Amino acid sequence: MTLVLVCGAALADDAQLRKSLTTVIPEAKIGEIKPSAIPGLYEVTVDMRTVYVTADGRYLLVGDLIDVAQRANLSEVKRKKLVAAAIDAVGEKNMIVMGPKTAKRTITVFTDVDCPYCAKLHLDVPALNAGGVKVRYLLYPRNGMESETWQRSVSVWCASDRVKAVGIAKAGGKVETRTCTNPVKRHYELGQSIGINGTPTIVLDDGEVLPGYVPPPALLHGLGLQAATKP
Repeated sequence: MTLVLVCGAALADDAQLRKSLTTVIPEAKIGEIKPSAIPGLYEVTVDMRTVYVTADGRYLLVGDLIDVAQRANLSEVKRKKLVAAAIDAVGEKNMIVMGPKTAKRTITVFTDVDCPYCAKLHLDVPALNAGGVKVRYLLYPRNGMESETWQRSVSVWCASDRVKAVGIAKAGGKVETRTCTNPVKRHYELGQSIGINGTPTIVLDDGEVLPGYVPPPALLHGLGLQAATKP
């Protein structure tokens, strides 16, 4: 855990605390401020992270807060809630959605249309759907806005049949170049804020983030939908 000196001035209220934090981390979005589990220490939402600050604003703690008695990572619980809420705010109308409407569980995948393991995961979608899982794609071109993958992602979104187009793109096929109003930038910026640095990245419906490819049996088991595979 890192201890950082913020400032020496005593703070009387929420507004002053926000001002102090903004002075130190001006690029950050300061969200909710509330008492933490430790008396005199406040929990502060900064973008997609949770940090802790003393009541007088002098000290800022960056790291996970662990409840030893309960064996619970309180910071991780908060992180998962923040991630789940941010993804839900995107809305399914701004995602590529595959699966049953009455799904038992839902996963959201940050996917790159030119990523080999994303293509492998895409082939698993029917098995996941059959197991009761709705799969939602957020387009995440890893190489950024100037890449060919970015334009292919936009073209997939702008296709008349997005599910078909994303399958063609992931199989290495040609997708007709199109442009339209699209959420690719929003998807990309959300992934950046969560800290995604590789694809696929799977986010469970409780906000847990799973980096990398996960085979269907393991994923279904982790979602509580299938028994563990016997060795």
